[in-house]
Amino acid sequence: MTDSAAEVLAAHVREVPDFPKPGVMFKDLTPLFREPEAFNTVLADIADRWAGKVDVVAGVEARGFILGAPLALRMGLGFVPIRKAGKLPGDTHTRSYDLEYGQATIEVTTDAFTAGHRVLLVDDVLATGGTAAAACELIECAGAEVVALEMLLELSFLNGRDKLPGRTVHATLVD
Repeated sequence: MTDSAAEVLAAHVREVPDFPKPGVMFKDLTPLFREPEAFNTVLADIADRWAGKVDVVAGVEARGFILGAPLALRMGLGFVPIRKAGKLPGDTHTRSYDLEYGQATIEVTTDAFTAGHRVLLVDDVLATGGTAAAACELIECAGAEVVALEMLLELSFLNGRDKLPGRTVHATLVD
């Protein structure tokens, strides 16, 4: 019998206290990414859930890239990076938002999506929801549809889903 993706993920999350600032318990997913069998189990779970339902995978810098690119490849789909401000050439759509401990701005190129593309947005952690909400806005202003958001870990005590009303959100593991 194989372990579920949630069990595998739970066994590969390292907690780092007081990072990036005192009082924050950082959830480090590096142990998952460095174990091919575990990472493959989690990717297979996500790919199976969304097979045939999406046209492209988008991932938020930086850990969304680590998750999104191999997921897109596994699904036979393209991958679109959503980057920090100033990292993409050409014309971009831009959104600024609040983080748990600061502010940030993300961008996507204006030609990243074809009108009507069905997009799976992936990232590692759903915390306060600011990054996810801004990324959804970027995808939609580029003419695509966000079918769902897929997160490895949800920190439910931060109520990130509150910033994503009416959206389909799946988290492999909820903390």
